[in-house]
Amino acid sequence: MALLVACFCHDLDHRGTNNKYQIMTESSLAQLYSTSVMEHHHFDQCIMILNSKGCEIFNNLSPEDYSQVTRLVEHAILSTDLAVYFKSRGDFFNLVKSKDCDWCDEENREILRGMLMTACDVSAISKPWEVQKEVAELVSGEFFEQGDLERKLNVEPEDMMNREKHHLLPKMQVSFIDAICLPIYKALTIGFEKLYPLKKGTEENRENWLKEGRKVGISGLKEKGVTDEKDVDESEATSSSKH
Repeated sequence: MALLVACFCHDLDHRGTNNKYQIMTESSLAQLYSTSVMEHHHFDQCIMILNSKGCEIFNNLSPEDYSQVTRLVEHAILSTDLAVYFKSRGDFFNLVKSKDCDWCDEENREILRGMLMTACDVSAISKPWEVQKEVAELVSGEFFEQGDLERKLNVEPEDMMNREKHHLLPKMQVSFIDAICLPIYKALTIGFEKLYPLKKGTEENRENWLKEGRKVGISGLKEKGVTDEKDVDESEATSSSKH
């Protein structure tokens, strides 16, 4: 139940800009939270709703259970910050490669919950091609709006925020897949075979984005995907993130 609530609430009251922008503009939210700015705000909004009349779905829990549930919800929502994902995924990759991993161990389960939240958060990349393409266009439109705001501050936006670089979307999507999506889906598939469709759909869309890139003559496309965590450029990955 805690994970379900976290999934519903993980982007509550999103401002259409990422953590970097919040910090750069010294927004009121950035003044409140020193790390994972938007994710902390999403969690606080979630708690506010859960404490609102008619939404108190956890009120019958004991104080101990209520504290545990809210802690689980907080951890899950904060895990959707890709900065948190990068800090934890190395441990997760090692766990799934271990043949004697104990998923009943609470520490291991917490790492797994965080990885599952990331897997869900970026799962549009695994959807049927027409859905994935439409979502990518919608998200890039939001990014471009942030880029427009940055220009008003005399800040040159990154490529993914720069509407003048819209033609590079296929290349940026391939980088996003290689740096964030495929590594987590490959790792999850090792430990949980039923999640294979996420990996398969993502690999198919990687090829689709390559085709789109070739159509418009984009150079420098990575024909072969990342096969090793060490090949991932974290700075490139985080620039492709939603938050």
